[in-house]
Amino acid sequence: MWQHLRLTSLGVIAEAELELGPGFTVITGETGAGKTMVVTALGLLRGERADTGLVRHGAQRSRVEAFIDITGDEYASDMVTEAGGDVDDGVVSLGRTISAAGRSRAQAGGAAAPAALLGRLSERLVAVHGQASQHRLIQRAEQRAALDAFAGEALTRAYAEFEPAWESLRSLTEEIDLITAHTQERARELEMLRQGLQECERVAPRAGEDDELLAEENRLANAEALIRAAGAAHDAISAHARDAVASAVDVLAEAGGNDEELDRLSGRVSESLIELDDISVELSRYADGVDVDANRLAVVQERRAALAELQRKYGPSIEDVLAWQENAATRVLELDDDGGRLATLQARCDEARHRALDAAHRMSALRADSAKRLGDQVTAELHELSMPHARFTAEVHSRDDEELSASGLDDVWFGFAANTSGSPRTLDKGASGGELSRIMLALEVVLAGGGTVPTLIFDEVDAGIGGQAAVEVGKRLARLANTAQVLAVTHLPQVAAFADHHFRVLKNDDGQVTRSDVVELDDDGRVVELSRMLAGQQDSESARAHAAELLHTAGQNKEQGKEQRKE
Repeated sequence: MWQHLRLTSLGVIAEAELELGPGFTVITGETGAGKTMVVTALGLLRGERADTGLVRHGAQRSRVEAFIDITGDEYASDMVTEAGGDVDDGVVSLGRTISAAGRSRAQAGGAAAPAALLGRLSERLVAVHGQASQHRLIQRAEQRAALDAFAGEALTRAYAEFEPAWESLRSLTEEIDLITAHTQERARELEMLRQGLQECERVAPRAGEDDELLAEENRLANAEALIRAAGAAHDAISAHARDAVASAVDVLAEAGGNDEELDRLSGRVSESLIELDDISVELSRYADGVDVDANRLAVVQERRAALAELQRKYGPSIEDVLAWQENAATRVLELDDDGGRLATLQARCDEARHRALDAAHRMSALRADSAKRLGDQVTAELHELSMPHARFTAEVHSRDDEELSASGLDDVWFGFAANTSGSPRTLDKGASGGELSRIMLALEVVLAGGGTVPTLIFDEVDAGIGGQAAVEVGKRLARLANTAQVLAVTHLPQVAAFADHHFRVLKNDDGQVTRSDVVELDDDGRVVELSRMLAGQQDSESARAHAAELLHTAGQNKEQGKEQRKE
């Protein structure tokens, strides 16, 4: 239940606070006073698009905040806490700020949150029924959704079984279509992959082989130069370097034993002589071991060329070639098994279709039963709204060819006949503007009565209605308030009289600035406001008497309704 609503610099409203309670609350005011700003504020808290035009002239930003009791709604509470917000004793705060520069911020439970989170929360917390619904419920998809909502939990369970089966069927059908529609392309791809794999198999590359072959090619291509260099180095050591170092060893040995530092250096010179002898032997061995083999060089170069061709096509490295080879082999198995794969996919598709059809047939039966009940209930509401001969129908037509769609097998449309002898026609063709207003109100009352949200908002859905029909509207909204919190923006005194709480939006215009305030009315204030709504005059004695009578009659009707429900 919504407990408190605060508006700051929103449209013509500079500052307003509404303490909201259970039961039926109405908001009234003169045309242009800004009473629909309350519904606009609720829309912002429901995640609707922020419009900078809502920021009050001269203000830097608009701010809307509400405190809502979500006790018992663990899912809503979890959404808030998971977003980093707090729920205090079952109460959560929602807020929305719009800057004049166009930026918008939202918060849930004191933490910054995306506007989409407010939208998901509001789906569980409030349902808004407004004149825009007249256009929304003319659309076939919305009519089907309305019927499904009226059908309740049984259809929800059937749809929960249908949806995954339908998604599986759709996905499998797309995959089958993709395979069959691209048969030639897949055959060409298969042939190219096979050719590539054959080429790789002929060359049979190894990881790191290209580096090994490059080193070998360098040795083979420069073999003679390497032999000459090793031989010349060997000769230089043997002919000059060794003798010179040996002489140094002898000279130092003669002076040995007289100084530790010189003895240390003498040792190092002796070690270098041993090292020179080892190097000389290894250079000789290296020169003898270098392979001068033109045939081997040709083989290495040919092998490197074959690897380079694979790298050019499937590389750029040997490791990339090997990875391509592995992936290509897997893809070949997949493409080569199109026949078997198609058979498997078709079997799965048939099974998914069977599950989807089974659930869809149950949905059709539930819709047909619900359509009859919805038609009867809306027709009964229309009769109470001074349309005694009107008839409303909800038509469900299941496709004979069992052509499934995302909503099952059914096409749903709402029909209306103004007289018992007339045949129902679609709402956009069978109802006048005034009739459409009553139809939509009757629909909203019936649909809202079967809803699960704790708060219902009605935004001037009673437009075009008056007299006894308006009294019946008030009765129905008051009846709904026995099971849900109901807020209504209305211009009808007959409706306002049934409210448990009454707020008036007052407009003040000093010729320069227009400002509206929202005040809660006491009993005397309600008489004054109803008299204004009745006669346009607050000080008319007859209007006040009529207003007092309206309040008294409405109170009696509510009491009678309570007694009847007890019985």
